Amino acid sequence: MIPARYAPILFGFLLSGLMSFIVTGVATLRALGLSPDLMSKWLSAWSFGWPVAFVVVLGVAPMVRWMVAKLTAAPGAVARD
Repeated sequence: MIPARYAPILFGFLLSGLMSFIVTGVATLRALGLSPDLMSKWLSAWSFGWPVAFVVVLGVAPMVRWMVAKLTAAPGAVARD
């Protein structure tokens, strides 16, 4: 079992893997259509894109957390009209 302190890194790893898999699949399908080498091209694009996505997710996560905190009310806060 992975220690809980690594949860943010594991989250970023899994999220970036799934998102990059979907995005590269859609982009590859759009670019090539249903060609015979679609899967090999897709996996090639994904193997290049996933490390990039992982680094980006880890890098921008603190900024996104800060933005979400600014855009949402704290628990128990009264909303102002």
